[in-house]
Amino acid sequence: MSKTDAVIVMDGNRLIGVDDFHSEFAAVFGFPAFYGRNMDAWIDCMSYLDEPDAGLSKLNVAAGQVLTIRIDNHKLFKQAAPQQWNDLLESAAFVNWRRTEAGGGAILALAYYG
Repeated sequence: MSKTDAVIVMDGNRLIGVDDFHSEFAAVFGFPAFYGRNMDAWIDCMSYLDEPDAGLSKLNVAAGQVLTIRIDNHKLFKQAAPQQWNDLLESAAFVNWRRTEAGGGAILALAYYG
């Protein structure tokens, strides 16, 4: 992924329900077959997007790059699955906190549309 391609667009309609949420992220990011389909596993996979050798995602970014995940139809997602919405926000923040605590930089940004 180049510096100019640092935005992934996801449809909030496809993220409603725990199974659908994890299936969609696993498909879009290319998580490994052993992906645990829970937020701890999501955090682990998203924490290493700039380390392709970690094998936790087929979608990778360059070191120092921040990936923006744009959630379209976020209002419906937030209304239909408020706990998942909160889990997404907290988990993305935790990924960035974990990385900055280890001396690295943030890797995730979230943007919301409609």
